[in-house]
Amino acid sequence: MADGFGNGSTPPTPERMLQEAIDQIRSRVPSGMAGLAALLFALAAWLATGFYQVNPSEIGVVMRFGRVVTTTTPGLHWHLPWPIETVLKPPVTRVLKAEVGFRTLDPGPPARYRPVTEESRMLTRDGNIVELDFVVQYRIDDPVDYLFNVLDPIETLRHSAESAMREVIGHSTIDAALTEGRMEIQTAAHELLQQTLDTYGSGLKITTVKLQDVVPPGPVQDAFKDVINAEQDRQRMINQAEGFANDILPKARGSAAQLVNEAQGYAQALIKEAEGVTQRFTLLRDAYANAPEVTRKRLYLETMEAILPGVEKYILDNSSGGTNALPLLQLRQPPQRSAVEVTP
Repeated sequence: MADGFGNGSTPPTPERMLQEAIDQIRSRVPSGMAGLAALLFALAAWLATGFYQVNPSEIGVVMRFGRVVTTTTPGLHWHLPWPIETVLKPPVTRVLKAEVGFRTLDPGPPARYRPVTEESRMLTRDGNIVELDFVVQYRIDDPVDYLFNVLDPIETLRHSAESAMREVIGHSTIDAALTEGRMEIQTAAHELLQQTLDTYGSGLKITTVKLQDVVPPGPVQDAFKDVINAEQDRQRMINQAEGFANDILPKARGSAAQLVNEAQGYAQALIKEAEGVTQRFTLLRDAYANAPEVTRKRLYLETMEAILPGVEKYILDNSSGGTNALPLLQLRQPPQRSAVEVTP
């Protein structure tokens, strides 16, 4: 088996390449202490090129002859100098952004954008055309997959996002896309896009998919704006009606419950009163059956006791024959009272 590198044989080890490089340098420098010093200086300078710094937002991916051998965390590290090993440092903690349907020309202020109609124009389920711009925010979840599984991860992300959004919009109506269905569209596109990127092994993690602008084509924008305004007015009136109902219904239920409780209380009071009257009558009947004369006399006295305090009374002597009646004992003089004759 041949020992050379690049002719289909096994590549040499790093130690052998280092020894060959030293031998070549030694053969070209003069002999003696000066040559040795120059050789050592050149070797030290070459080894010093292996130091590298990984920033806090990055992760180091160390490759040896193009093959990944390890990853390194933020900080100062060393690897075998080029051409043996090289380091790539993708940002893994930063949230990156991809624009679909437009491109930012100048962040401003004021910001300036360039529309990309071939990306933004989409067809809804009910056969209407909308122009839809959205932003995909993502981060690098697996740096090795991000670097080596997909040729152009950013372009792949943009095309996948456009495809996912077209599929979601194709299952939505234009009213949903323009009004209350935006949140559902964003969520569905997010899930579908992440599934697609996972299938590709892109190493990307989608954080948000956010719609920026959803408008109908230019010639019919005014008509659609009227539709949207009418829909908003309808929803506002529904909300007002529901608020009014939520305010009135509890009061009405409370009033109804109060009336029912009062009616039930009044019914119970009448029932108890009737039961008391019935019981009193039953007791009087039993007492009358046992002693009619005593009961009759007691009832007469109780009746007089209830009536006499409210009438004007005169005491008459039977010897006068009921004529020339004079008030012998004036107890009180209430106005317009009828007289009751009491015979001793």
